[in-house]
Amino acid sequence: MIRTLIIDDEEDSRVALSIALARFCPDVEVLALCESPLIGLKKIDELGPDLIFLDVQMPQMSGFDLLDRVEKIDFKVIFVTAFDRYAIKAIRFSALDYLLKPVDIDDLVSAVQKVKAHISLKMDNGAYQAQIRNIRYNRERLTRLAIHSDKEIILKELNEIVFMEADGGYTVIHLTDKKKITVAKTLKEYEKLLPADQFCRIHHATLVNMDHVTRYVKGDGGYVVITGGGHLDVSRRKKEHFIKLLHKF
Repeated sequence: MIRTLIIDDEEDSRVALSIALARFCPDVEVLALCESPLIGLKKIDELGPDLIFLDVQMPQMSGFDLLDRVEKIDFKVIFVTAFDRYAIKAIRFSALDYLLKPVDIDDLVSAVQKVKAHISLKMDNGAYQAQIRNIRYNRERLTRLAIHSDKEIILKELNEIVFMEADGGYTVIHLTDKKKITVAKTLKEYEKLLPADQFCRIHHATLVNMDHVTRYVKGDGGYVVITGGGHLDVSRRKKEHFIKLLHKF
């Protein structure tokens, strides 16, 4: 049996994948469904899986960030993604497997068969570890965003976006030229789509481009000063994650 973890912040995706594996991949045993990267890291350490199905974009920590925190990668990885086209290109280039959401059953069975072959042939795990480590740094990054307004689709470079703020079920995008674009997409959707090492959720209603943070003023949560001199509050709940990301710059 291939002992497996599913690490994905979306409950529907976790459950659907586990059901598909039980039905179409009888050689796979799902040890746990992990709703966050931190729980996934804990379960990897506790259970020692042979394989993990890993979502690429998750709040607070991407799938690539999770792998960076694993001391020894002695398991196989199948990436699962709905948005990350740039990551897909890199995964394909590096010959690592991936699945697109919603997961196609034929693709799933094929991916599991590749893992079984890899395990049975006892392929060099050191080379596999290096391959996974390198993918995060060699992948083609998302550099532009297609913003769908009521009348047009506007293409903007990511460095033109200063911050985004939630407005009910909409998102208001603030640009470097002081213009604002309101989009019928939630802030959570943008958080999952945009690079986690560049865009940080500092408040339940605010996603900021770290490249436009010029200063952080400490406090209960504190606030950031952004390009142009504006202030954005940092919530107490988001402060720790923001500080950790800030130290990487």
